[in-house]
Amino acid sequence: MNRRRQARLLIAIAGAGWLTAAAGSGQSPLTPSAMRNHQAIRYQQTPPEDAVAILDDRLRRGEARLEFDSTTGYLRSVLKALGVSEDSQILVFSKTSFQARRIGPDNPRALFFNDTAAVGWVRGGEVLEFVAQDPRQGAIFYTLEQTQAAKPQFHRDLSCVQCHTWEATGNVPGMFLGSNFVDTDGAVLYSQVYSVDHRTPFEARWGGWYVTGRHEMPAHIGNGLVRPGEPLEGMMRPETVHVTSLRGRFDPAGYPHPDSSDIVALMVLEHQARLLNLITRAGWEARLGPEAGRPLGEAIAELADYMLFADEQPLLAPVAGTSSFADTFQRGGPRDSKGRSLRDLDLQTRLMRYPCSFLIYSAPFDALPDSVKGGVYARLWDVLSGKATGPRYAHLTAHNRAAIVEILRDTKTDLPDYFRTGSLTGS
Repeated sequence: MNRRRQARLLIAIAGAGWLTAAAGSGQSPLTPSAMRNHQAIRYQQTPPEDAVAILDDRLRRGEARLEFDSTTGYLRSVLKALGVSEDSQILVFSKTSFQARRIGPDNPRALFFNDTAAVGWVRGGEVLEFVAQDPRQGAIFYTLEQTQAAKPQFHRDLSCVQCHTWEATGNVPGMFLGSNFVDTDGAVLYSQVYSVDHRTPFEARWGGWYVTGRHEMPAHIGNGLVRPGEPLEGMMRPETVHVTSLRGRFDPAGYPHPDSSDIVALMVLEHQARLLNLITRAGWEARLGPEAGRPLGEAIAELADYMLFADEQPLLAPVAGTSSFADTFQRGGPRDSKGRSLRDLDLQTRLMRYPCSFLIYSAPFDALPDSVKGGVYARLWDVLSGKATGPRYAHLTAHNRAAIVEILRDTKTDLPDYFRTGSLTGS
């Protein structure tokens, strides 16, 4: 739960185009608070239906149990209950959490995630931190006390919304990944801050994070610290760019994967965090109508193009992770009759082999209002069929466009008829 005073120093990349569009439309956009409290949204008042809320209800009914461990508390048990794999672990050592005083290079915060939920664990912390995507309401935040109880209960934390609703999330409650310049104890320096997704140049990624992987990329700012008296550029050194193990950097006690903060897991989470925010934003705009401040078509276009990895930063060299995350991730989705999946990773020149987001199968996407989902499908078809062209879609070769359409035809049951009967140009 990142603190606004740290994160808002300077945003270099922050999905805030809707503000410009709203200003140009002649109608003032609603403030984030006004949107959340609007009768069409009722973010705080609407009972959540996300994975954590469902688990909490099962705990209350006695239908589920959580086991407590003396070192990690409820961590391992709750990961299993939520279907979150331990090998998704990534480690952040910047002091960007309300448990900041406990976090640093010698005690990084561990994050674990699946498609719609993330869990934060700080060794020695009083609580576990959760963000889960409600199908209609966006990101919902929770804590779970790290004290053994007969019936542990999750607590919805509305204070997190204050820092997790701003330009980097599209001004709806959401998750974002920041990249900061930090000093030797993990404190964020007053300098440039990046909100990271698949469009962000690699040299701006991962400041304040541990990053392990096998790759030949020339630059990123992960694993680095700004030492006293040094310029910010000192955070990037050859020994910080290419790291395959974290052994010796901190006491590994309690961490499920003590030597890994997998680069592939980081890149997947960067993509999906912004996409979930775009899904929330588009859904809310449809419900708000003209009060959203811009034509709904703009939100639809932004969402669909991001789903197709428009403007993705290409990999300059092949990348491999240091955990089993890539294998676990690729097993998680449906496959077509030829064995292909939108979860197939590329990791040679880009993140995904077939550049159409795997979150097209998620509950938040399926719960989009018909006006939004129909518009997204229409734009996806225009691009994948070859009708819409341009430099932003140059990464989608005729072969890839045809493969994506074939995969969707076999695995997505609610496709419009034109997806199944239409022809592709140039394939």
